Amino acid sequence: MAEKLEMMSSNIIQENIEYIASKFPNALKEVRDENGNLVKRIDFDVLKQELSTVVIDDKQERYQMTWPDKKKSILLANSRINATLRPDKEKSVDFDSTKNLYIEGDNLDVLKLLRETYLGKIKMIYIDPPYNTGNDFVYEDDFAESEDDYLARSGQFDEQGNRLVANSDSNGRFHTDWLNMIYPRLKIAKDLLTDDGVIFISVDDNELDNLIKISSEIFGEKNFVGQWNWFKSATPPNLSYKIKKNIEYIVCYEKNKDNIRYIGKQKTSSSNDPFTKPQNSFKELKFPAEKINTNLPDGIYKKGIYGTEKFPNELLNDLIVKNGTNVNDVTFKNRFIWTQDTLDKNLRNNLRIDLSKQLVLSYKKSNYSPECPPNFIDESVDVDTTEKAGAYLNDLFGEKVFDYPKPVSLLKYLLKFKNDKDAIVMDFFSGSGTTAQAIMQLNNEDNGNRKFILVQLPEKCDEKSNAFKAGYQTICEIGEERIRRAGKQIKAESGLMGVNLDVGFRVLKLDSSNMNDVFYNPKSYKQNLLDDCVSNIKEGRTPLDILFQVMLDLGIELSAKIEEKEIAGKKCFIVNENDIVACFDDGITNEVITELAQIKSIYAVFRDSSFATDSANINCEQIFKSISPSTSIKVI
Repeated sequence: MAEKLEMMSSNIIQENIEYIASKFPNALKEVRDENGNLVKRIDFDVLKQELSTVVIDDKQERYQMTWPDKKKSILLANSRINATLRPDKEKSVDFDSTKNLYIEGDNLDVLKLLRETYLGKIKMIYIDPPYNTGNDFVYEDDFAESEDDYLARSGQFDEQGNRLVANSDSNGRFHTDWLNMIYPRLKIAKDLLTDDGVIFISVDDNELDNLIKISSEIFGEKNFVGQWNWFKSATPPNLSYKIKKNIEYIVCYEKNKDNIRYIGKQKTSSSNDPFTKPQNSFKELKFPAEKINTNLPDGIYKKGIYGTEKFPNELLNDLIVKNGTNVNDVTFKNRFIWTQDTLDKNLRNNLRIDLSKQLVLSYKKSNYSPECPPNFIDESVDVDTTEKAGAYLNDLFGEKVFDYPKPVSLLKYLLKFKNDKDAIVMDFFSGSGTTAQAIMQLNNEDNGNRKFILVQLPEKCDEKSNAFKAGYQTICEIGEERIRRAGKQIKAESGLMGVNLDVGFRVLKLDSSNMNDVFYNPKSYKQNLLDDCVSNIKEGRTPLDILFQVMLDLGIELSAKIEEKEIAGKKCFIVNENDIVACFDDGITNEVITELAQIKSIYAVFRDSSFATDSANINCEQIFKSISPSTSIKVI
């Protein structure tokens, strides 16, 4: 029997119930819901008994981070939605071949839709969320409230309605709004990360402290990597009487913190490095013949103590110098930084050793290992300021269209920390699209295959802005155009090397579900209404729209290859060679079903109305059972 697809975002609450039930099966009980149906629920009294020695009593003091509506924001992260992502081929670049996604819509709903498909697949997330400056938020999530409502809810009125503080804590309300905005998004973001995934969050000092507290709660304090300080601006607005703010912060958490070293800037050295450190113990190192370079005159230098009074260097056997090098093996004793094995290994890698006239040793490597990234980010690690980023963007567009973009060099620097050339990278506050350009540039430089998923609310441009006057209605239009222009620029500059570079992106738009209400609640409709319903698909929705919602429901990546094929006059889709075959036309014949079955796909998806009769539906199942019995048949 064909199974009906849910066509909704993943049910995270049900998944949590099943997980708890797998560990504590005695806590799973059957109860009747408000409609009288038997459903499975967790009995918390039983669960408390199982965990009796570690459960916190309601009155017990505890260390925690909380604020008004925190519980509601947690429920918001777990709640399901009836929504979909609709493709826009006209706005897309290389729709049929690209592996990149640009999604227009509220990122909370988008993250919920992506959770099932991209669970544990995102290697790196970078976000630059709106900073809390006391202004209204675009992302309100139904948490907008008046100051009086806030004061009442946060306990600053007594039972008679008298205010308990001398002055209203209006700033606290803004903290609450910001925390309610960011918390559910970070909660879902954690689910998307790979086990070795990492998230970087840009923030200023208004919410830095709160961000670290809630991130430690979500990702775990032990997974806190650190806080980078980025020299954002050499000429910041001089608005403060106390401190001029040149710095912004980048907070970093890993999903599971490991001991793998991050890759920073490739070290170069114009001068030699010393062989010794004063705090090291004494060691003897043997230097093979013709491995030391020196300007000493030819001759024999007797064993003894040389160097300087502060940095003595003991020669343990006579040194013979000829034509600027040592002709014999020679051994020194000093507070060396290396063992003999380390020296020999570096000599095999073309280490250059120099000996001064005072017989002081120094070295220079042919290739230095990249440094671990310091916690200060500025031009010393080749990262620009926002002024330079703005100037570049202005040149790209020919005018100013975006305020305070992040520099491409900053994102490239962060991307190199783990340097996974096949990573899927997400930015769900994508703004001007800097992350996309950084990925395309880096792929071009190191022949990488990184993919991006960008999400941006289609926020309206101010009608007085240059961007609006230039014809850009929304922030999304700016971001999409920036990727188009940057992609062309990168390809033009790379010539033949950039022929296979992916600079395309599929544009998807968040929208209500393709399914009419009757699909989700058929019991609430009378039979005569059902008989009158021509379709359970909303008017104006295309077969490609339906396919993308099916892909979301079945957990197929939205960048998957999609082949459109006409079979016996019916439009059919083949996704990822054999992940999905689908046909949403009416009156599907046995010929169509037979040819689709021969692909031997994982899933075959049809509309209920595709089959004129029950016997036609049964025929479909029998044909697949005969040709491809492992195919799972789904209907909508």
